[in-house]
Amino acid sequence: MKYALLGDLHSNFEDTKAVLHHIQQVAPEACLLGLGDLYECLIGKKKANTVANLPLNEAAVVSENFKELLTFPSIRGNQEERITQVTGLNIFSKLPEKIEIEGATLIHGHQILWDKHWEPTELTIDIETPLLFFGHSHRSGIYRKKKKLPLEIVYGQELQLIKKKYWINVGSVVDHREWCLYDSVARTITFMKAER
Repeated sequence: MKYALLGDLHSNFEDTKAVLHHIQQVAPEACLLGLGDLYECLIGKKKANTVANLPLNEAAVVSENFKELLTFPSIRGNQEERITQVTGLNIFSKLPEKIEIEGATLIHGHQILWDKHWEPTELTIDIETPLLFFGHSHRSGIYRKKKKLPLEIVYGQELQLIKKKYWINVGSVVDHREWCLYDSVARTITFMKAER
């Protein structure tokens, strides 16, 4: 089965619309799944500990146009968690922390410990699948044994996953218009980028 994996939308209507259009053009049969941070929280981490019961429109960038684009299942990201924290609203409570699909686990990425260069170093949750897809850092890449593989990412070029275990950062929709196509049967990934 083919999966179109996209994350870190951060309430950006234009970038999200462009990526969804690109997916429809190149992989219309793919199952769309979100990797969290669909919305942009307007409250920083430190301030979030000092405020409560904010109205949603003061805590997040929300618009009906953007909300209408979100027709696919998603996991929750740290932005959704912070919006929940500062508003007390449970609108994201049904979004899971992770989703398992054929041969892979999807998380947002805030469950990973990161080094000072925003490279992933360690998982803080257990996964049982050989592949892990995530976002969070807004930097696409492929990792093996916690090290980034020295591959130049060529958008649209299929990569065969030969070894058993990989971590794959799908990049970000916001600012970069990136997403990743995963074929669970062929065991391939293709980093994708919608044009501006």
